[in-house]
Amino acid sequence: MSAVHFSTHGIEMGAGRVIKRFASRDDGRAGREWQGLTLLSTHAPGLAPEPVKADLVADRPVVVMSRLAGVPLRGTVIGEKELAALVEAVAALHLAVPGDVLGRVPPRPGLPGELLGRIDGWAADVPSQRGLVRQAMDAGLAWLQRSMLSAGAPQDLPEVFGPGDGNLANYLWDGSRVRVVDFEDSGRSDRAFELAEITEHVGSWVEEPSDVPAFLGQFDLRPAERVRLGECRRLLALVWLFLLAGDDPEHPRNPAGTVDKQAARVLELLG
Repeated sequence: MSAVHFSTHGIEMGAGRVIKRFASRDDGRAGREWQGLTLLSTHAPGLAPEPVKADLVADRPVVVMSRLAGVPLRGTVIGEKELAALVEAVAALHLAVPGDVLGRVPPRPGLPGELLGRIDGWAADVPSQRGLVRQAMDAGLAWLQRSMLSAGAPQDLPEVFGPGDGNLANYLWDGSRVRVVDFEDSGRSDRAFELAEITEHVGSWVEEPSDVPAFLGQFDLRPAERVRLGECRRLLALVWLFLLAGDDPEHPRNPAGTVDKQAARVLELLG
């Protein structure tokens, strides 16, 4: 059994199952992971790992699930087959949980209201940024003052189940379909925000840029959703700019020049 460690959890990969050990029970990650797995097992079987067992009250909670076959889409060339399967998986995720059940699911972490608060804190800590990065940050912060996001999501937007992480590494292609892993930040959300989180995640472009228009063009969005999609894309691009600007230069997690490319992306979305 192989092991992988992240800041919030460790993963042990066995032949037929995965054991996810969480760093703490206080942040709710283990509970959301188990909730997401059980909801999808009930309402969209086969789309995600099957839940096996969990200990959610331990100091370091544990969730055990089946292991899915497949290759993460992050960093790969997404052709027509892969794109169609990705769209099918994302759409299935969003619509998997019936409305009466979804209404009892708590909102997922990291929605726009929370992100706006984080940006306020980050903006006070980046006085040393210069050049294109500073220009993009200033433009993004100015845009936030006139954006509609502080008012919250429009009331008429349909709610969906959000997996909580737009990283394409969580979308596994097995040659015929795409299935999904990682639900520790899952919960109730809206479709525009969830789509924006996929397109603006750094993993969607830093290694092998995905075709954003081709992906988004497969979703029949309401006019209000299209407006919110644009707003959420700008917000999430700005979030990533701050995150990348704070990367440790001694231990970078992304290729050299990524933050400047992100700055250019922010300015393009704002333009």
